[in-house]
Amino acid sequence: MKPRRLAGVLFWLAVWQITAMLIGNSIILVTPLAALRCLAGLCLEADFYRTLLNSFLRIGGGFFTGVLLGILGAVLSGSFRWAETLIDPIISAVKSVPVASFVIFALFFMKSSALSYLISCLMVLPVIYEAVLKGITNADKKLCEAADIFALSPLKKARYLYFPSVMPFLTAAFRTASGLAFKSGTAAEVIGQPDFTLGDMLYRAKIYLETEELFAWTITIICLGKLFEQLAVLLLKAVYRSSQRIHTSKGGVCSDD
Repeated sequence: MKPRRLAGVLFWLAVWQITAMLIGNSIILVTPLAALRCLAGLCLEADFYRTLLNSFLRIGGGFFTGVLLGILGAVLSGSFRWAETLIDPIISAVKSVPVASFVIFALFFMKSSALSYLISCLMVLPVIYEAVLKGITNADKKLCEAADIFALSPLKKARYLYFPSVMPFLTAAFRTASGLAFKSGTAAEVIGQPDFTLGDMLYRAKIYLETEELFAWTITIICLGKLFEQLAVLLLKAVYRSSQRIHTSKGGVCSDD
């Protein structure tokens, strides 16, 4: 962690500590040390890791499904005007409708255990779609013309022309969407209350006024979301580097086939 960021974290931890001491009521606000002590205790329980895995896999699965659908939708919109006309209203609706409305509607036709998957997918979809579409439309026009002159295949155009143009936008979108996926996915779990999920643990802590556990689980969600963000961005960069690699034949002739 960079010194400036560490200083910011320490500052707000100090504010948290002072505020908790001034309030003097652990039911309303616990100290950072108490929350960390509770978190350490949770780490000794087997159900803690079962809960992490359940939520991580469902929210992560929803994230990557949203990424794939967003990329597919953006490619169609960037290639065909009629596709953009049809897809744009859907993206606008997904961005505007509250998470709670999606959750309540989804409960009519699916199990609560799948809610976090669906909701995280829906929240990620518009972020990725808009980022990829912006990258496609910002591709260098001269390079596009050169690609047409040399009759590059659609796959090579996507690989060497559009992917580099999309990459900066997609990287930023991954960072935004990963945090959004965990926030919305956890909110869906709080409403649906599937067993052994982060949202269910938050709800139980709130019902039983276990403020220490509430903060401990919140810290866990923040750390898990940050970890997932780093892993997702690293995976994206690895895919990008692999896609741009040009293999060289023994004779020294470059080929990507």
